[in-house]
Amino acid sequence: MPLLQKSIQVLGKPMPKVASPKVHAVLDYATAALFFAGAIFFWRRNKRAAVASLLCGAAQAGVAALTDYPGGAKRAISFPLRKKIDLGLSSMAAAMPRFLAFEDEKEKAFFRTQSVLIAGVTALTEFKGRRVREDEKRAA
Repeated sequence: MPLLQKSIQVLGKPMPKVASPKVHAVLDYATAALFFAGAIFFWRRNKRAAVASLLCGAAQAGVAALTDYPGGAKRAISFPLRKKIDLGLSSMAAAMPRFLAFEDEKEKAFFRTQSVLIAGVTALTEFKGRRVREDEKRAA
């Protein structure tokens, strides 16, 4: 899976950055909601996948709530730092099937898809917004 994520990063570099911080926030919360929905859906047939989905959803929602962007509650994480954190969240989602020993089961596809979506959104997001540029000008 790291190869797939790295491919998305490389292919995403030359692409236009079309996702604003606001769009990124909406997609973050939507991703967390999908993970929580996955936990509910998987609960009866695969408890390990349900727990993995719950953990990923909690991590995604927690990081989103702590990020300095529209929709963030605490603003403890700078938006530019989110690029690195998102790649970590993407890797975490991809690793969950192996980590919780359900890599040979069909629920693995859900985590792969979520991982790719997180990496894709990250690749299409403009992390150096107007506020960051103004801070850089003042520091210079």
